[in-house]
Amino acid sequence: MTNDSRRTLSRRTALLSLSGIVGGLAGCSTAGEENDGGGGGETETQTATPTSTPTRTETATPSGENEVPSEVTEWLSDVGNYDGTVADRTGQNEVSVTTGAEGNDGNFAFEPAAVRIETGSTVTWEWTGKGGSHNVVADSGADFESDLVSEEGFTFEQTFESSGVITYYCTPHRGVGMKGAIIVK
Repeated sequence: MTNDSRRTLSRRTALLSLSGIVGGLAGCSTAGEENDGGGGGETETQTATPTSTPTRTETATPSGENEVPSEVTEWLSDVGNYDGTVADRTGQNEVSVTTGAEGNDGNFAFEPAAVRIETGSTVTWEWTGKGGSHNVVADSGADFESDLVSEEGFTFEQTFESSGVITYYCTPHRGVGMKGAIIVK
């Protein structure tokens, strides 16, 4: 065997060994991902091996009054100031929500983004005068719409007599995530 043949064989052997090591390492890594496609309580786990297939497993969801409905989580998934929690204002007859609060890369948020109230409670949205003109428009669960206003101190109120989930938004800033939710119990 010539020296050139030995070098070629050594390179080939080294490359094959290296590809086996890399392939073995790739088979050891895993990635988990929540599936929020409306399945409610399902988790999808994927393992990064060439022969694996995604599997679905049911996970138990605690049932309780402080549970965040999946429609709220989905509705607020692109809202910059929503951290997955709901402000509990049960027991209060009047609840305030700031309109034009800091969030979504400017003053394009409702604060709190999600609030829990009891039937018969009145929510008052209060404008900060920041972020341009805002309004409050029901997306689901109710029928209301405020005027489009930019002045600080403007208020709009709505009393909620029926239980359910109400999602709402600001028309000019919906695309940047200016949305909110009210859970009425």
